[in-house]
Amino acid sequence: MKEKQITSSQYDRIQKADYSLVLFDGVCNFCNSSINFIIDRDHRNYFRFTSLQSELGKKTLKKYALPNDLSSIILVDNDKAYTKSTAILKIGAKLGSFWKFLYIFMFIPANIRDRIYSWIAKNRYKWFGKKETICEVPTLEVRQRFLS
Repeated sequence: MKEKQITSSQYDRIQKADYSLVLFDGVCNFCNSSINFIIDRDHRNYFRFTSLQSELGKKTLKKYALPNDLSSIILVDNDKAYTKSTAILKIGAKLGSFWKFLYIFMFIPANIRDRIYSWIAKNRYKWFGKKETICEVPTLEVRQRFLS
């Protein structure tokens, strides 16, 4: 899929939107499966997505002073950026249903949760593989939820 060019005014509108932005490693099979999992359960269409490798992904990392680290999912919600396990738990809370109950794990200190997250992230290519290019989004309905 050809990457869309994002202008500064479009970027500003995205950051003030009424949805949350999820950034992910676009070549990671596990990450792409995770995004599909979110899409399938996000019945309110609350989330929008972009890869960390995209222009918007890079601008977002810079805006929130985050390292260019492909090993973390990032959630931007209400103009705040969350990484690793905190991002995952906040995404689950927004999905509703059973998934919102996972938010109870927020009581576990982030450094402990993030150690587990980092261990999985470190091994994700070995366990689940990696694509040579950022994956294609199959349907127009789903494609519209990807910002770049």
